[in-house]
Amino acid sequence: MWQEYTNATSIEQVIQILEDKKERARIVAGGTDLILELERGVRKGIDALIDVTRIPKLDQITIDEDDVIHLGPLVTHNDCAGSKLIRKHAYPLARAAWDVGAPQIRNRGTIAGNIITASPANDTITPLMALNASVTLLSTRGERTVSLNELYKGVRKSVMQADEMLVDISFPALTETQRGTFIKLALRRAQAISLVNVAIILNLKDDTVKSAVITLGAVTPIITHAVEAEKFLARKKLNDKNIAHAAELAMQAASPIDDVRGSAIYRREMAKVITARGLTAIRDGNEQAGMPKKPILLLNKEKVNTNLQASSEFPASPIETTINGKKYSFTSGYNKTLLRLLREEGLLTGTKEGCAEGECGACTVFMDGKAIMSCLVPAPRAHGAQITTIEGLADGDHLHPVQDAFIKDSAVQCGYCTPGFLMSGAMLLEEKSDPNHNEIEQAITGNLCRCTGYYKIVKAIENASKIKT
Repeated sequence: MWQEYTNATSIEQVIQILEDKKERARIVAGGTDLILELERGVRKGIDALIDVTRIPKLDQITIDEDDVIHLGPLVTHNDCAGSKLIRKHAYPLARAAWDVGAPQIRNRGTIAGNIITASPANDTITPLMALNASVTLLSTRGERTVSLNELYKGVRKSVMQADEMLVDISFPALTETQRGTFIKLALRRAQAISLVNVAIILNLKDDTVKSAVITLGAVTPIITHAVEAEKFLARKKLNDKNIAHAAELAMQAASPIDDVRGSAIYRREMAKVITARGLTAIRDGNEQAGMPKKPILLLNKEKVNTNLQASSEFPASPIETTINGKKYSFTSGYNKTLLRLLREEGLLTGTKEGCAEGECGACTVFMDGKAIMSCLVPAPRAHGAQITTIEGLADGDHLHPVQDAFIKDSAVQCGYCTPGFLMSGAMLLEEKSDPNHNEIEQAITGNLCRCTGYYKIVKAIENASKIKT
């Protein structure tokens, strides 16, 4: 893992460290990709991480006087999914952000990180390319703006240099005559990588397409435009015949690979299918179907910690944090994940390690008012943070309503996944005291039960919401 870790408090500090260390350093914001890459040895030669989550005003979503939307480098997937501005003026991005991972992942993973990782299966790149987005890159050498169409060189390769920091993502807001959508095909409803995805934006006049943008993900080495389909739709009516032909042309733009998740033939066919679905949905006015109006984010805005700490470096400094209301100071564990720090240094073993990949949710804890997967968080991020683990869920001798309901409704089987489910259920009730069935299902999409006890788990959370505390 890493040998040095810096909690930076300014962009100037970040770019100076990048200038000094270059390929040896990486910026960490969400870290949901980077932590796994370091553990698996995909990213070699990196011994220094620069945490930018303490730099103020980098998590803002704004629109300027020219109707250009700007996303700061700390804007998370949940920020986009829950943003009224993005929902109204860049819906394909809101939908793609909502389809990423699960609530705990979306609370940490950033749009900027998705762009930088440069995987052709990364969901938010597809709509951003359709929206004609650009990124602003900053280094000690100066600033430059690069369009997404020019950013990528291949699978996980881009023109971004080792000493550059992404400081802004910008794209024009959709106009009143433009409508768009995003469709993802994966092996599961949540926590799954795209087999194929598509973003579609149409400029319409009545039932005629003035211009079209169709971008495809996970079917070429870099996310690409279905150029012939775009050309074909221009000045055409959006009828069944033209939709079918445009979808066929989109399929021809795909050149996917075979892998364990699906064959190339299947992916090409599905590129056609989901393109047709997207075009039909826009024509019929159903392009936002399936997207909740108020998605469950598993966060409590009143508890989000905005108390920025001074710059700190590890291992030179101890990790000073508050867990379950108690102050802790750790002089070891800085090069571990938060999960390992809690279990090994903190001896708080209620938080479980199931997959250590952000797939199972057994390690869910609260950090600064958000449910997160502690296996994907570097331990020094705990410095100055407010953390709650399963050990702190009860109020003294009184169980949390979700804990009480799990016992009464027999929602516990082998019990290994239970801490994570309890934490997700508890944060759901902090976010919304009376969730409906669908919202409960949204809340636990990041938690897996190998005993398949979901019916009783959902029922327990439903019953817990009826208990007045």
